[in-house]
Amino acid sequence: LLIPAEQLFTDNYKIGQRFRFFILRVEETNRGPVVLLSRTHPRLIYKLFEFEVPEIETGSVEIKAIAREAGSRSKIAVHSKEEGVDPIGSLVGQKGVRVQTVINELSGEKIDIVEWSANPVEFISHALSPAKISDVKILDEYHQHALAEVKDDQFSLAIGKKGQNVRLAAKLTGWKIDVRSPKEEVSSEQVEATDQEGGSTEHSSANVQEPQKTEVIIEPETKE
Repeated sequence: LLIPAEQLFTDNYKIGQRFRFFILRVEETNRGPVVLLSRTHPRLIYKLFEFEVPEIETGSVEIKAIAREAGSRSKIAVHSKEEGVDPIGSLVGQKGVRVQTVINELSGEKIDIVEWSANPVEFISHALSPAKISDVKILDEYHQHALAEVKDDQFSLAIGKKGQNVRLAAKLTGWKIDVRSPKEEVSSEQVEATDQEGGSTEHSSANVQEPQKTEVIIEPETKE
């Protein structure tokens, strides 16, 4: 069962098409078991990359966190556990073939892949990619509040369309992020309530290291 809230607004379901789904749970009903599916859950992206990237299966590369506005854009933080292994390059693949396969499966959803860091200054700077960050200052470590400083020509890129870039960066890192240029300043909290281009917010982020009850993806022969 795929309810509207778990569908991508970019999907166009036709008989004979093949889709992959994340199984949320199986419920027992009077008519028998019902499998609840999702196309919007962040774990779907994790499993799709796991299929495409051998380095994830072997454990040399980890996906540490995912922030997603389903159908529109996602950010993924990756980390290499082996020296000499490029975590971003592993997910992108030669000529971008691996990440493009996942993008195609998600009906064109944009995917940003950034390097995870235990250092919040570095991680926040990476998470705001593709903007170039001049400096990151920790305003309140206990409440996880930081300020990212950018040049004027990088401000709109750091904020993103309708605030999407800084909003996803905040979800990815778990930090409240203010972005400031010499002329302007915006907080991730200010853009949190912004309309998200039609994307689902039911499952917006996930710490992929936490155990999940269901991680199976099924690929049906047909989809009506």
